[in-house]
Amino acid sequence: MSVLFNTTGINVCIYLHERVRKLSFKSLSYSVTGRSQIQYKRLPIAVINKITLSFVEQYMKHYLYASGAILCWASLPAATGAGLRELSTDELLFYSFSTAALYLFIQDWMIHKKPVFYLPSFKAALFGLWGVFLYHWLYYLALEHAPLAEAAILATTWSLWIVIFSSLILLRRLAPAILVSAITGFSGAALVISAGKELSFDSAHMKGYMLALCCGIIWSSFSVGLPRLQLKKDPMANFTILAALCSFVLYLINMPHHVPSDQAIFSSLYLGLIPLGLSFFLWSRAINGGNMVVIGFLSYLTPPLAVLLVALVHKESIAPQVLAGMGMIIAASILGKYFLGRALSKN
Repeated sequence: MSVLFNTTGINVCIYLHERVRKLSFKSLSYSVTGRSQIQYKRLPIAVINKITLSFVEQYMKHYLYASGAILCWASLPAATGAGLRELSTDELLFYSFSTAALYLFIQDWMIHKKPVFYLPSFKAALFGLWGVFLYHWLYYLALEHAPLAEAAILATTWSLWIVIFSSLILLRRLAPAILVSAITGFSGAALVISAGKELSFDSAHMKGYMLALCCGIIWSSFSVGLPRLQLKKDPMANFTILAALCSFVLYLINMPHHVPSDQAIFSSLYLGLIPLGLSFFLWSRAINGGNMVVIGFLSYLTPPLAVLLVALVHKESIAPQVLAGMGMIIAASILGKYFLGRALSKN
């Protein structure tokens, strides 16, 4: 069942619901009338739903949150197209982080029924700037100094590092089988991003390559390290507000700026609301309680989902290499989960 969830979490909910419904005929509810007559009673639908939701709440909610964040990231190319290209790095940071900070502040207000001002410790605040602001700043700079495909592949190494770091923390060692599965998943993601094109890591773009590699280290260390801070409240809204303030300083330093087009404004607003704001909310809940090795394998699905959404929305064809890469990612996720289970049982 866990393998099925790792590919499509919603199918597990349906499967579990049906199993509970059928089981109710067999053994869950007996009522004895007289001495020997047994009457089988179906569980009420409300009870079935409660059992199903209880299972999801206890065992699957973190991976559903992770899947939601991954879908948010994957939706960006399909929703914005080339709308972000005319914006400079400081403009993109300012517009997107301002939108994300406002969104998360209002969302926290609605959840808690009052304005929430949570000030984490200075150490936690620096860690938040490290993961939220520095990652995106370096990522945008990497895309300016290196070809898109090569930079995206190197930045995607954060999924690989998450699996490696989490395996070291969880098992106190790096299981070879998990490492091989992680590399297989990363290779599948690289195949999807390249889409069969010939890649050339030119030394002239070394600065962009190094920035992209740094991005992978930063986001993976942030994702693995944030739960270990054991903060009392979700800090993502405050981290994003701090990132928005830093972005505003950069925006002022690099004045003046041109007035962006309507498409650029829409694209930056979408980036702030969904791939930043909503995804931060979902990702924070995923990593605080979920198995990070499993989440790392799930995150490999971001590139193929992005390609599939672009093809669906813009009615474009899908290259065979994309389907092959997606198959490698799914296989790596299943094998990684299997090897993780074996390693944990031995420990």
